[in-house]
Formats: sequence, structure tokens, C-alpha cells
Amino acid sequence: MDLNMTADEVMLAIQQLRTSGMNMNKKKVKQSHPDLMRHALHYFPDWNSAVEKSELA
Repeated sequence: MDLNMTADEVMLAIQQLRTSGMNMNKKKVKQSHPDLMRHALHYFPDWNSAVEKSELA
């Protein structure tokens, strides 16, 4: 897999989506931001873990 985002960039992108008011449902994000989802699942065990970790960052 070609990765062009770091774990920190993934968390920042998740924070930006959440701040913009986007629905953080896994299915919605996968449809609208498939690259972000792919990278998040590479760095974190699951989507919810990525979202939770981004809230703590």
C-alpha cells in the first residue's frame, strides 16, 4: 500500500472533518474520504480508535 499520510496527518484530517461538522460515521467517511479511511485503518486498529485518538491529540 502506498502511504502518503502519516498517523499525525490522519488525526489532523479527522479533527478537521469533525470541526467542520461532518458525520463521523465510518460508512459516510469511507464514501466521502476513502483515502483517509484507508490510512486510518493502516495506523489504527479500527475507525473508532482513530477518531478517539484524534480527540486526545
